[in-house]
Amino acid sequence: MSEPKTRTVLVVGASGRSGGFVAAELARRGIAVRALVRSEYAAATARASGATEIASGDLRDPESLKAALRNVDGVYHVGPPFVADEADLGITMVKAAKRAGIRKFVFSSVIHPANGLANHASKLPVEQAILRANLDYTILYPATLFQNMAAAWKGVVETGVFAEPFAKTARLARVDYRDVAEVAAEALTSGRLAYGSFELAAESMHDRVEIAGMMSVALGRPVEAAEVTFEQWTAVAKPPFRGEQLAQLERVFQSYSDFGSAGNTLTLRAILGRQPRTLHQFFEELAAASRGAAAAA
Repeated sequence: MSEPKTRTVLVVGASGRSGGFVAAELARRGIAVRALVRSEYAAATARASGATEIASGDLRDPESLKAALRNVDGVYHVGPPFVADEADLGITMVKAAKRAGIRKFVFSSVIHPANGLANHASKLPVEQAILRANLDYTILYPATLFQNMAAAWKGVVETGVFAEPFAKTARLARVDYRDVAEVAAEALTSGRLAYGSFELAAESMHDRVEIAGMMSVALGRPVEAAEVTFEQWTAVAKPPFRGEQLAQLERVFQSYSDFGSAGNTLTLRAILGRQPRTLHQFFEELAAASRGAAAAA
């Protein structure tokens, strides 16, 4: 008797944070991960996340996607953040998947794509293309990621201050993208989430004062919540954006100050069949890693 064929999923962004979590979760479930990359460095990073196949391709070159999509059972797509042609890149992948005869398509969008922010609105044309392509689709709307705060952790440990460039009283729904990756993998390996669009958020909406309190508990010492200007924040955080990309990010933070960013955990909890990961757990992990690094130094 012949061995059953291992399913293969093409993962866009497998060398990045979100796609890397999806690649790891798919690999854990025994799915072959083919990473779409543009460099040897990205290929190595994708392999470290669980990719066993590498496809060299570019979302701006539809011809390059043909080989990448050959003998693939599903596609996970997440757009590169803040690029001017993000919508076109997503539409290109949808059309390529359609031409290749692929049915399963999971798109990682963003919570509230109709909220008026340009980087959120760029997801809407991709969704429209998906809905018109007759694909077996699943669209995910993750809230602001826990992982966005990881880069600030070293500074929190060193200074005892957690600062972001928006109001410290703004309440945001957040989510651990590892939970989102579980949902993406479920969508790619079963029919349970077919033809669904799902808002994904962890429990509760916390402001920075509450978050600093959680950090204090995890570290065992006080952490202060602070507000800084966007210019002060970029000087320290050094986000990988310039020009209009940076301006879009600033508008996102202003929107947080003006409106917050709401979300509900019901859908994520129902899909996972458990409570989603919490910020308390996330900060405990970061604190444990800090203590481990300090002990090894």
